[in-house]
Amino acid sequence: MRLPDPLSLWLDTAPAPGRANRPLPSEADVVVVGAGIAGLTTAYRLAAEGRSVVVLEAGRVAGGVSGHTTAKISAQHALKYAQLAAHKGTEAARRYGRTQLDALEWIATTSAELGIECAFERRDSLVHTSERQMVGQLESEAEAAAEAGLPAERVPDIELPVDAAGAVRFTGQAQFHPRRWLLGLADAVEHRGGVILEGSPVSKVDEGTVPVVHTAHGSVRARDVVIATHYPILDRGLYFARLNVVRDLVVAGEGRIPPGMYLDAVTHRSVRSYDGLVLVGGEHYRTGARVDVEARYAALAEAAAGFGVTSLTHRWSAHDLSTVDGVPYVGRYHPGSKRLWVATGFGQWGMTGGTAAGLLLDRLIRGDDPPEAGLYDPNRFDPRSTPALARDNLTVAKYFVGDHVRALGGETRADSLRPGEGAVTRAGVRFAATYVAEDGRRHTVNARCTHLGCLVAFNNAEKTWDCPCHGSRFAPDGSVIQGPATRPLPPMEP
Repeated sequence: MRLPDPLSLWLDTAPAPGRANRPLPSEADVVVVGAGIAGLTTAYRLAAEGRSVVVLEAGRVAGGVSGHTTAKISAQHALKYAQLAAHKGTEAARRYGRTQLDALEWIATTSAELGIECAFERRDSLVHTSERQMVGQLESEAEAAAEAGLPAERVPDIELPVDAAGAVRFTGQAQFHPRRWLLGLADAVEHRGGVILEGSPVSKVDEGTVPVVHTAHGSVRARDVVIATHYPILDRGLYFARLNVVRDLVVAGEGRIPPGMYLDAVTHRSVRSYDGLVLVGGEHYRTGARVDVEARYAALAEAAAGFGVTSLTHRWSAHDLSTVDGVPYVGRYHPGSKRLWVATGFGQWGMTGGTAAGLLLDRLIRGDDPPEAGLYDPNRFDPRSTPALARDNLTVAKYFVGDHVRALGGETRADSLRPGEGAVTRAGVRFAATYVAEDGRRHTVNARCTHLGCLVAFNNAEKTWDCPCHGSRFAPDGSVIQGPATRPLPPMEP
């Protein structure tokens, strides 16, 4: 099956007005950095309460991770609740589930109140498996989720054409068009006096009695600053050492499946429908790993064919961050923060996770102390998470050392690259990342990530340079696509 050029279905079907080149206010009650689901939820809630709000977005509204999702609005986050109850207790599982359900219902209510046409539809969510030995885990998950107050039940089979040994079903969940939702929310922010500026990357935030946010277009003073950039852009709080970075791929094509949102508990393959299309996601891998991404897309295309899809219309990928204990970081940016806030680490469940983060940040900024704040506290410490943290940082170290060794070995010569290909090679005492465009032009940039100096790797599907250490991504010309890096890869002589 032919693979189309990478393009998100959500971005392709939701054109948006430009919000660049607007005047930057000199001050505001709150500056929100990032116009994805967490940032715009926070901004809308605060603007609706009469706060003056400025939203700064480096790219386009809902053009980042929130525009590259499968867009399931569900409190069912794979096999989540049995593990959460075992590690943090039944009350923690209950609070987590309650915040996710509240987020779902807030989207349902607010989209209706604001008249946002975002294809919101109720759907059951099902996590299934074909492996008989996992049936016990499904039973434990159903019991833990039901005890946490969630609409969960164990079912023997699913309607998809797969050999399922059983599933856990959450009733009354939902799906939608994420960009249409967020564009409507952005309009609502502006209607309430908020200011949204695209093409406005933040270079620095000065903390103090009155924080100051710096951009290339000027600075703005604020009472509170929220960093909702998916990957926190400020190197404070050691987030790069506490987040695991993966990419998930998605393909879409014409076809029909039974109503529902499905996830394989073993392969993590996701299936759902939208407007006559079947969306199949999965094949996740560590961002920047030396893998054949095109081959992974081909595997998804083959899976889609199993659901009756004969041709693909779209394919795209999403950046996902997971915390060491599986609960997002939402709250004060670091232990000394008084006016700097963060939301990150939604672990592939950003539609409810990001919304729940915005609802919680709204309350925290207003001075409330909700009971779930401790569960999501970015500065929490759980000694049971220490082994996971150590493993992830060992992986980073292996990539850092191993990739340098491979590059020193000179696996590929830059002059042997064909159009559409890229490689990292040694250039004297430095490492060069060379890409040959389809028209034959060469782009050569320094191969060391500007975050902490790891060597980037070529993504042969998206034609990007991706860092395996902490997930920064760069265009062929070196410009930043996703952080934590904020500076481009500098050009080098070919």
